[in-house]
Amino acid sequence: MRITIIGAGIVGLATAHALLDQGHAVTLVDPGGKQGRPTDGNAGWIAHTDIMPLASPKVWRNLPRWLMDPLGPLAIRPGYLPHLAPWLMRFVLASSPARIESSITAIRAINAEALPSWKALLASLDLADHLRERGLLTVWRDRSAFQKSEDVFARQHQFGIAVEALASEDVARIEPALQNVEAAVLYPEICHVSDPAILASELLKLALARGAVQVAEQAVAVDPKDDIVHVHTDGDVKNVTSDRIVIAAGIWSRSLAQQLGDRILLDTERGYNATFPKGTFGLGRPVMFEGEGFVTTPLDTGDRVGGAVEFAGTQAPPNHRRTDAILQRLKRFLPHLDETQPAKRWMGFRPSLPDSLPVIGPASMDRRILYAFGHGHHGLTQAAVTARMAAAMIDGRSSPVDPTPFAAQRFWR
Repeated sequence: MRITIIGAGIVGLATAHALLDQGHAVTLVDPGGKQGRPTDGNAGWIAHTDIMPLASPKVWRNLPRWLMDPLGPLAIRPGYLPHLAPWLMRFVLASSPARIESSITAIRAINAEALPSWKALLASLDLADHLRERGLLTVWRDRSAFQKSEDVFARQHQFGIAVEALASEDVARIEPALQNVEAAVLYPEICHVSDPAILASELLKLALARGAVQVAEQAVAVDPKDDIVHVHTDGDVKNVTSDRIVIAAGIWSRSLAQQLGDRILLDTERGYNATFPKGTFGLGRPVMFEGEGFVTTPLDTGDRVGGAVEFAGTQAPPNHRRTDAILQRLKRFLPHLDETQPAKRWMGFRPSLPDSLPVIGPASMDRRILYAFGHGHHGLTQAAVTARMAAAMIDGRSSPVDPTPFAAQRFWR
């Protein structure tokens, strides 16, 4: 079939390869160079061990403290609050014990297939050398906060996830640069990639080499007809005709879904980061600073620190005082850090749903149109398995993960 993918971020690119594997003709519609695309600046983790939704007891415990700090791990710009209200209402509903359990079940189901799917995709394209299998260290400044997470560790053990509690001397041995750590756990199976932007560039280059076509324009409308589906763009091409459409444009998918009759509560968790010269942090593996709202990753291209959540939409300019605040908090753990040295700063738009689950499945108006967006903090993690799910649904095969929890229609079911 002729299949058009709207969006050439990490999810769209992985989906392109899954469809090319099945012999389909693939067209990628994406203007390129879009500011704030998460693919270009994320932390680079394949965090397949995550099981908890954002709407979780951990977040509610920290929320009052975070909201009191306008530069803290979570902030809502006051002028954006009326727009965000429906999302927040759904977030509160997603925080009930029953809903949290449902989200955990769905997150575990898709994340359990995440790393195997990535390993298979990278091996098939001779890109396995982009994977870094060094594990992930999670650290706490306060042992009492660590103890409050023990129920999460127990659930992870039940799911067969490897998690190892470390003594302070173990932390000093494996990451001697870290200071002021009272508790830590190691996830030895977590991987990260060389650099998410470089990996995406390689995936695009290989997709084009395999016969995919790129239309470097913005999709502005999707128009299903009796025999074909039209994608209208803002450039010279104007109209791309296909048998099937996959909408994988992150936060920019929202307007297209609305045109198709699906009012999906998609918003953006704006994230900030800074990338320093390689070796600046002196860390050998990714580190999550629990309760602090940021993470670090030793990418091949530099040491990246980032995180935080800011709700302010896509039009408000970046507020890099938030980046400065992250660096100040990082210095508590890395006192040697000179935050004044040159670093590349970045802000991106994580496409987020209030229940922390992506939308993967057909549009209500026409089943020839498939959604694959809204992965929040797990876009890179879930890209390859999402691609397998999308390809299976398009071909009428059994999906490797039950798509029911990820349906767009769950918001009004």
